[in-house]
Amino acid sequence: MSSVVAPEKPSMGPKELELILVKEQNGVQFTSTTLVAPTPTQINPSEEERETWGKKIDFLLSVIGFAVDLANVWRFPYLCYKNGGGAFLVPYMFFMVIAGMPLFYMELALGQYNREGAAGVWKICPIFKGVGFTVILISLYVGFFYNVIISWALFYLFSSFTNELPWVHCNNTWNSPNCSDWADNTSVGDIYKATPAQEYFERAVLHIQDSNGIDDLGRPRWQLTSCLGVVIVLLYFSLWKGVKTSGKVVWITATMPYVVLTVLLIRGVTLPGAIDGIKAYLSVDFLRLCEAQVWIEAATQICFSLGVGFGVLIAFSSYNKFSNNCYRDAIITTSINSLTSFFSGFVVFSFLGYMSQKHNVALDKVARDGAGLVFVIYPEAIATLPGSSVWAVIFFIMLLTLGIDSAMGGMESVITGLIDEFKCLHKHRELFTFFTVVATFLMSLFCVTNGGMYVFTLLDHFAAGTSILFGVLIEAIGIAWFYGVDRFSDDIEEMIGHRPGWYWRLCWKFVSPCFLLYMVVVSFVRFNPPKYGTYTFPPWANTLGWCLAMSSMAMVPLYAIYKLCRLPGKFCNRLAYAITPETEHHLVDNGEVRQFTLHHWLVV
Repeated sequence: MSSVVAPEKPSMGPKELELILVKEQNGVQFTSTTLVAPTPTQINPSEEERETWGKKIDFLLSVIGFAVDLANVWRFPYLCYKNGGGAFLVPYMFFMVIAGMPLFYMELALGQYNREGAAGVWKICPIFKGVGFTVILISLYVGFFYNVIISWALFYLFSSFTNELPWVHCNNTWNSPNCSDWADNTSVGDIYKATPAQEYFERAVLHIQDSNGIDDLGRPRWQLTSCLGVVIVLLYFSLWKGVKTSGKVVWITATMPYVVLTVLLIRGVTLPGAIDGIKAYLSVDFLRLCEAQVWIEAATQICFSLGVGFGVLIAFSSYNKFSNNCYRDAIITTSINSLTSFFSGFVVFSFLGYMSQKHNVALDKVARDGAGLVFVIYPEAIATLPGSSVWAVIFFIMLLTLGIDSAMGGMESVITGLIDEFKCLHKHRELFTFFTVVATFLMSLFCVTNGGMYVFTLLDHFAAGTSILFGVLIEAIGIAWFYGVDRFSDDIEEMIGHRPGWYWRLCWKFVSPCFLLYMVVVSFVRFNPPKYGTYTFPPWANTLGWCLAMSSMAMVPLYAIYKLCRLPGKFCNRLAYAITPETEHHLVDNGEVRQFTLHHWLVV
């Protein structure tokens, strides 16, 4: 007697195995067949049904493209220069090691093991699902203003296709009597003067002179609205088919900035004064490490530069294969992010040093961060170079690609988080993606009005400040304390074949939550109302901003209350169900609740 297993016929979903028994007697074969249903361990429905990245490199480029954004160019180099130069790297690397990398690794592992978006992963501890909706809302709010930055870059890109860049002189229709060319050296030291590049940004692009404040917005500017529309179309066609399309787009958007940064660095170091700028960037002042502000700014930069807390890392990693080495991915991507920030500083300060020498002013007169660096100072420097139009096109293409893949990540967090939570949306991903990007476009229109910069500043200040620190804090507590570091480590071992070391487990359970709690407290204590130039926002605008921030944070307690009210039984029984993984609710019925034992809270 012999037995063989017939080949499986291709089909979707669970498969049956056909067992064929062949018995030979007197030269005659008798056969009988039996259909054997697979055991639960033989298949994993979520793995078969869920889309995965076409290639491993698609995932890495997507994560790198999201984490490496405009802030790496306009924020980190300035912070480094302002806070002791090379000495700033000490607190920066310290917080990267104790908080940045562990939290990044935690989110990648969480998404990959549970194969769900930011809300769905909390089947491991249902009472914390509210934090999933918190990060989804934050990503949505950020999309309202982040896409506007990309539209500015696109506007500048179109304006660069000319023989003479429009921000070179003061003889344009949008210039005011206060406009003063750099050549007379008065615009730097005189606060009542403005450079051509500054007036181009504020008066030609933003038209802020036509608004008296946030209560006088006016209509959307058709030029910026058109650019915003192009950005939205690019986002839609990059996301509509899921990671199969976005994974291909990032081959361009994630790699192009490195090519352009390298080209700009080669050009920058050949300029007069560039070496002085780089020296100022790297100058070491260890005495600055005695100042608390330096450490706070390093910690803040770590929190926001890696992109934890937006739900993007969870969404991206949920499309990985179950056995993917997420530990290696976390080390690679966080290292590349930090090195990119450091590398971009050489590019930025080579040009700032050139500007400082060319106009014979101190470096701190031209060094700044934020939009002023990439839309005022850098275009100003580029305008003085031979072939300035070509360099401007190259620079703004870099800004466009830096922004677009970060915007894609934010939108993917929203889309994946909601379609995984509401399964009925799975079959209508293209339509839901269209609805999401159109809703984002409509809200972004407030930022492209005459007073749109005031709306932009308000959103930038409140949408993802304290709220995102709070979200990551609750996320870390939920995983490390309620779900359990030991259980989480078992999950990682199941995926990659080995448990995280003591260092990672101690960071997850103690160091990172304490760090995040400190940052949340500091963000409340050191809160400063938003300002734009000399404009002070009215009280109602600050109240509106806080309502926006609280609307996302409120998801945590509101969902917890909702969950406890929906569960049956007495309060203790409800609480037991709410903090126990959904796959273990049968243990609660037997009175076995891990979280009700002292061992659960003490084990690391």
